[in-house]
Order: sequence, then C-alpha cells, then structure tokens
Amino acid sequence: MVMLKDNHIWATGSITNAVKSARSVAGFSVKIEVECQSEQDAYEAIDAGADIVMLDNFTPDTLRLAASNVKTKCQSTRNNVLIEASGGITENTAALYMLPGIDIISFGTMTQSVPHVDFSLKIAYETSEPALSTNGVCDF
Repeated sequence: MVMLKDNHIWATGSITNAVKSARSVAGFSVKIEVECQSEQDAYEAIDAGADIVMLDNFTPDTLRLAASNVKTKCQSTRNNVLIEASGGITENTAALYMLPGIDIISFGTMTQSVPHVDFSLKIAYETSEPALSTNGVCDF
C-alpha cells in the first residue's frame, strides 16, 4: 500500500499529481491511500484513482456528512473506494466514528503512545589479539 500524506501532495503540486505519480511506480495490485483534509480533497483523490480516502481530523458530525456525500459520489463513479476516519480518534471516542459510510477507523494512540523497549542485536567483535586482564596476565 502507498499512503500519500500532505508532504507528498505538496511536493507534486496536487492530489491528482501525487496519485498519478504513485500509480506510475506502484504495481497494479498496490492500493493507494490519500490523506484528505476536506471533502473536496476526497473528491479529487477519487477522481485521480485513489483506492482509499482518509478523512483526517474531522469531527464526528462533519465526518457523518462528508462520508455520506463521498459514498454517494463513489456509487455514481467508482463503487470500490474505501473511506477511512482518522485523526484525534481514541479508544474512548472510537464509537462516535462508527458511522454509515466509514469502512476503516484508525487511531495513532495505538502505536504512538505505547512504551517501547530499546535494545540492540549488535554482535560483539572479537579480535585475534589476547586481552590483558587487570592483573597484567593475558586471557586466552
């Protein structure tokens, strides 16, 4: 999967250019997802050929309307576009985003707030020279 975020869109000049650029290097079976800040962005992503439209940082009320409008447009053009709700959604608020027209709900708190363990799998390099112990005797 290719996820196109704001930097990709800015770098190419538009959502359309970003999707076309990604599609030209991704295989035919690779899904392309576009992060959209508005309903208009979602329409452009759909028209450009995106497979998944992420409606980012919408409130539940604005998301309900936008998802309904986008799904209606999808039915008249392409029926297979998935709509994802994202941005500011937590475990406690996820139920508010379980709306008609929403296929996927994602929330970064699942991965961004998890404590991590810092460890290394570095292999110690051993030299062929014997090491001197603290008492001046060589250890072999």
